[in-house]
Amino acid sequence: MTHARATSAIRARGLSVRYGQTTALDDFDLDLAPGQIVGLLGENGCGKTTLLKVLAGVLSDYSGEVTIAGHRPGPESKALVSFLPDASFLPDGAKVSYCLDLYADFFADFDRERAADLIGFFGLRDGMRLKEMSKGMREKVQIALAMSRDARVFLLDEPIAGVDPAARQVILDGILRNLSADSLLVITTHLIHDLESILDSVVMMRHGRVVLQGEADDLRGEHSASLDHIFKETYR
Repeated sequence: MTHARATSAIRARGLSVRYGQTTALDDFDLDLAPGQIVGLLGENGCGKTTLLKVLAGVLSDYSGEVTIAGHRPGPESKALVSFLPDASFLPDGAKVSYCLDLYADFFADFDRERAADLIGFFGLRDGMRLKEMSKGMREKVQIALAMSRDARVFLLDEPIAGVDPAARQVILDGILRNLSADSLLVITTHLIHDLESILDSVVMMRHGRVVLQGEADDLRGEHSASLDHIFKETYR
């Protein structure tokens, strides 16, 4: 994917979030341009999920400055962001068809045909119920919904965690299937090996701060190693 526009899709300056005595994001700075796939990497508790929640507009108790395509988190930014949380957000008893109806009612930019295409690509059917599905199948439904919005920014929190290796590649193929070339896709993961081939750049976090950031090819050249190896060395 190319860096089609110079303006930041995501910009953060001095972003801090605290939960009681715990600091989740600590004076955090970030700039991400559109037209790329970014791996947001780090150990559990490093602030990845908190960052996505702020960017998605679902966590408002923060200090510092944040903009998404020039908008502060709020109704205007939410209209541009498609967020896939790390926990299931759909009712267990629902059928796939109900989930599609729900998204079509809730999001003006939801593309029902694109969603149906992804549901079929994943080998699922409209009449299937979530409670009868495996974790991987449910994840595919949620990804089909999230990736079928005409969004500028896609935020996916651990989309392949807890999914068997065979299903991971199918899920990644589905994520990329209809992705616009000028969208920004941010994926949090600790499974770098599985994502390495699709990442344009990475942001590695620790204790609520960025410890390493750069273009994937530049980092591989500079360290003469894979992103997976660089990650392991960084967090050793």
